[in-house]
Amino acid sequence: MSDPRITSSIFTRGAVDLSALRTPAPAPARPTAPAQPGPSGGLPGTAGGGVIDISEATFQSEVLERSLTTPVIVDFWAEWCEPCKQLSPVLERLAAEGGGAWVLAKIDVDANPRIAQMFRVQGIPMVYAVVGGQPIDAFSGVVPEAQLRQWIQAVLKAGGVTVAEPEDPRLDEADDALMSGDLDAAERAYKKILAESPADAAAEAGLAQVGLARRVAGADPGAAIAAAQANPDDVEAQLLAADIEVLSGQAEAAYARLVGLVRRTAGDDREKVRQHLVGLFAVAGPEDPAVASARRALASALF
Repeated sequence: MSDPRITSSIFTRGAVDLSALRTPAPAPARPTAPAQPGPSGGLPGTAGGGVIDISEATFQSEVLERSLTTPVIVDFWAEWCEPCKQLSPVLERLAAEGGGAWVLAKIDVDANPRIAQMFRVQGIPMVYAVVGGQPIDAFSGVVPEAQLRQWIQAVLKAGGVTVAEPEDPRLDEADDALMSGDLDAAERAYKKILAESPADAAAEAGLAQVGLARRVAGADPGAAIAAAQANPDDVEAQLLAADIEVLSGQAEAAYARLVGLVRRTAGDDREKVRQHLVGLFAVAGPEDPAVASARRALASALF
């Protein structure tokens, strides 16, 4: 699936002709806040939970006009469609979790063939994002929930809606395993997340923490730091000392220690130290100011 913020889509203005299903509408307004729930707990005009069944008679008001202020995700489905039975419940659950930030509009293609034709639906399940009265992106088939969450977040950002990133239960499970000391279970859980979402920074950081915890297991912190001070060119002693410093909340000292070691080493030893330092960066994450500063220092040491 594409990210509607950065990827040119085939669903640009005019590519999907919806004129037969609507009357002229006012100019789109970018939303600044999610719609407020109605008395039933859902959005005004919905059956509750941000999900609504759409017919040709309600398409203009509940999809096109609503999308002027709230992003609408349209799910084309049919009763006979087995893949739809996998995707639709996930979309409905995510819509409920969204708390009104977006609306899920469900369209039965058998009951509404003209709408499906207007959207050029050739197979189902087919999902469109509608913002400002126009489709902005789409995908077909069943996709993993993690990927679906990312796509919805991109749609909301494209619609100008600021929402908090949803909590990921998979990440909670992995973090719990790490905190309890079950490193094998934590490693499996983080790797599973990364297999589904390769760019997940939190999972990358968690996996780096697993490696860090394994390296320092059984080490005496005081003795390790003392050994590193006594043997400044002992690569293994310096690496262990840096690991302990990171775990002790002294990450900047750890980074400086290894940058200095990069300057004093060469060949395989230098590469080993560099890789170890990059692994420690992953523990903190790329947005940590100390990491940014240490990366610049590392670049200077290397070149």
